[in-house]
Amino acid sequence: MQTKECVAVLTGAGSGIGRALASALAQSGCHLALADVNAVALAETAAQVRALGVRVSEHTLDVADRSAVAALPDAVIAAHGQVDLLINNAGVALGGTFDQVSVENFDWLMRINFDAVVTMCRAFLPLLRQRPEARIVNLSSLFGLITPAGQTAYCASKFAVRGFSNALRLELNDSNVGVTVVHPGGVATAIATSARPAEGSSEAGQARKLARAKRLLRMPPARAAEIILRGIERNKSRVIVGNDALILSWLERLMPVSYWRLLPGLASNND
Repeated sequence: MQTKECVAVLTGAGSGIGRALASALAQSGCHLALADVNAVALAETAAQVRALGVRVSEHTLDVADRSAVAALPDAVIAAHGQVDLLINNAGVALGGTFDQVSVENFDWLMRINFDAVVTMCRAFLPLLRQRPEARIVNLSSLFGLITPAGQTAYCASKFAVRGFSNALRLELNDSNVGVTVVHPGGVATAIATSARPAEGSSEAGQARKLARAKRLLRMPPARAAEIILRGIERNKSRVIVGNDALILSWLERLMPVSYWRLLPGLASNND
């Protein structure tokens, strides 16, 4: 897929992988409809990519708000006239075991990480079908491939994105719309520091978990964006980002039940 002169809708564009993807797409000549719940961060990203000479529209959006998502296609068409690429990147994190996570927080995460992906696909698929070639790109995670303790809610959401994307790809197999699912490993974004803490977890325990997470988040977002964009351009069905994600994905395939024996540090849920 050639992204030059295409129009991409990108959620979670205000920071991290989303901001890096916006820059990478703009450098390839792709026009952008950028969405984020944080209007200030969104404006910063938009200013950066406008300097690269592409057309950019800003859409302050809570992806968990179904009525707001339903109104977004009309706003994008008014600004750009077409949609060729939908990238569902927005996501949040939540620490804690299943017993520690409240019903409200579990549902909050699922609404943003999974329900919003489905809602965005439903909203934009009719527009994507109108283009000669189009693609949906859904960001799952390394934790959509493996299942560490203390990540029950996050894994549930990212495995759901993976399963939904794979089934949707088969349903659209004979159409002009392709589907890519992305599994980033340890990318140096703010997802760990912005994660909601587990209910009842001690401050010391939270600090230790945060420090451990930061040690694992090494890849620069710009590098992750390059890998994702290359996967889009090559019409790849699945993109695994980072050697850590690649190695662990193969380990899970070889030892689907017992692989955690080799990863005691990552598997541990001790505070």
